[in-house]
Amino acid sequence: MYERVGGDAFFVQLVDRFYVGVAGDPVLRPLYPDDLTEPRAHLAAFLVQYWGGPTTYGETRGHPRLRMRHAPFVIGPLERDAWLRHMTEAVTAAGLAADDERELLDYFTMAARTLINAP
Repeated sequence: MYERVGGDAFFVQLVDRFYVGVAGDPVLRPLYPDDLTEPRAHLAAFLVQYWGGPTTYGETRGHPRLRMRHAPFVIGPLERDAWLRHMTEAVTAAGLAADDERELLDYFTMAARTLINAP
């Protein structure tokens, strides 16, 4: 996937589009720090590594441990749906081939579901 979509640049742009939605979302915005620079960088690096690019994320932050890293935040269906809505919009705006788009969205749907930790 990393090579097919254009490498780092694709994932940085995807994350930038996603965070435009997060920045204005009344459900999600309170879960993030005032400065979104670090969360953007972390998410982009994670996605680059997950989808077959350089392992910079693991080298600098260790194992992703997604559930552990998100445990301090209350994530219920409302938060999951808001997160997935913004990520879906970011993915669909990329203009990918249908199979690549579906693969990304399937992953993000699964990941969002597994991070729910509240009713």
